[in-house]
Amino acid sequence: MTTFPLVTHASPESIVAWSHGRPVTVRAFLAEVGRLAGMLPPGGHVFNACTDRYRFTVGLCAALLAGKTSLLPSTHTPEMVRQLLAFAPDAFCLHDFPDCDFAMPRFSFDGEAGGPAGPCPVPQIPADRIMACVFTSGSAGRPVAHRKTWGAMVRGARATAARLGMLDGKAWTLVGTVPPQHMFGFEATVMLALQAGAALTAAPSFYPADIRAALEAAPRPRALVTSPVHLRTLLQAGMDLPPADLILSATAPLGRKLAGEAQTMLAAPLVEIYGSTETGLLATRRTAQTDTWELAPAVRLQPRRNAHAESADDPDSIDMWAEGGHIEQPVALGDAIELLDATHFLLHGRKADLINIAGKRTSLAYLNHQLNAIPGVADGVFFMPPDTHEGDAEGHVVRLVALAVAPGVPVARIQQALRERIDAAFLPRPLLLVDNLPRNAAGKLPRERLEALVGSLIAARHGGVHEPIRKEKEEQVLQSFVIPHDHPALPGHFPGHPVVPGVVLLDHAVLQIGAALQRPLTVSQVALVKFLNPVRPGERVEVRHSIEPGAGGDDTVRFALSAAGRDVASGTLSVRTAAQAAEGAPC
Repeated sequence: MTTFPLVTHASPESIVAWSHGRPVTVRAFLAEVGRLAGMLPPGGHVFNACTDRYRFTVGLCAALLAGKTSLLPSTHTPEMVRQLLAFAPDAFCLHDFPDCDFAMPRFSFDGEAGGPAGPCPVPQIPADRIMACVFTSGSAGRPVAHRKTWGAMVRGARATAARLGMLDGKAWTLVGTVPPQHMFGFEATVMLALQAGAALTAAPSFYPADIRAALEAAPRPRALVTSPVHLRTLLQAGMDLPPADLILSATAPLGRKLAGEAQTMLAAPLVEIYGSTETGLLATRRTAQTDTWELAPAVRLQPRRNAHAESADDPDSIDMWAEGGHIEQPVALGDAIELLDATHFLLHGRKADLINIAGKRTSLAYLNHQLNAIPGVADGVFFMPPDTHEGDAEGHVVRLVALAVAPGVPVARIQQALRERIDAAFLPRPLLLVDNLPRNAAGKLPRERLEALVGSLIAARHGGVHEPIRKEKEEQVLQSFVIPHDHPALPGHFPGHPVVPGVVLLDHAVLQIGAALQRPLTVSQVALVKFLNPVRPGERVEVRHSIEPGAGGDDTVRFALSAAGRDVASGTLSVRTAAQAAEGAPC
């Protein structure tokens, strides 16, 4: 029978954790694990909800010794608890906070870090023992459980340590911003500590000040295990940070610009990890230098034809499967992957994120990257709501929605930046400003949360229940047009002294505003128009406008026209998109 040791540190006096400034030796850790293993209540499944990373690790290892399986969901909502009990009716919650009110049996673990000194035999755990059920984040739908054996987790952690250069005989310290219940946090802050002779830091590090304090207290060499969302927040905080020796990033695609800025901020190389709940770590790359991924040792990617593809020419007819190394069974990947050779590939985003509009293809990941690269956008996401296709005789047109957290940045500025970055077919309709996005502790956006938020915002846009949507006027945008001397509306208006008719000015103003917004407009109501000075053919007319979303769906446009320094017209219009006008309903 194949077994692996619970820890691989050099001696019982090696440091396995830093708990609130105090070192915890392997000897003390193993004593605490053994003590807790003997205290756990009956039941074969443990919902480990401990927020302290050291206590989480003690609970995880105690459950492993006691033959219990740890349940590790990425969120701790009441609905998730109900799903856990449906999955494992004998489950109980192991927690370390006094106000735990989960609707299931509970066991409080609030002991001091480290147990009494004593003999220190290192337990050997069978490789085939089920260690945990890790649940997907729900970013693509309903969470699904994936069983993890002790052997697979050990092999994965050792492969990761080898790839990262952590098997160098040095005592690394791991500072994590990602919760240990998430697969990345589980692998890179818990298993890496146990199997690479490293030490984890116990206190949760989520906010910039907490991360700075944790880095300052962590002995070197130290690695920051984090996500793009947390890195972006650190950069925006603008605070001085102590240097790290390595940055590990995962949970979402990382842009090259952000990677480079993070390396400068923390004076450390950044390694991005590609993997999944199903597989664990698959590959790494130095994101600031290259787009190419390198597979983990002994892992292979194998293309296989999808039996459900309509034809061999279908770009989605080939699935990529991961196998070998620490992956116990071949796993189909949900990403579009371009193999370069046996160990290197390019990643083109999730297949489920690929969208086709008017014959043009892109991915939501690419659109999200472009949105978040706009100056002033603190966070943002594109979303394709279900059942929101606009039907016509020619087929279906996807109507994308985008949400942005951009304090002080008008919608129009973001829209203009998007027009310079993405094809007009993928411009969001609408783009909504919000105060925050419902990310979980790992920085991900579960689809269920995002769908609920978008639904509530669209309802508010239709005049429904008020939601925390930040509605504000878009900044004024300058456009211009010229009415030529041979325009058919000029004869008779007036002979010898031609003047551009007001209706022509208004018509061209609406066209220019629609061009600026990349959305054909239909005027549903002319609230007020004033013609202040005549415009002659050949004069350049400048158009300034602002637009404010209306509660009933129609947008309110305020415009002002000027020519040669004169104010020539101004007014207020209610407008709809061409799609709204065709449907006879607000957007």
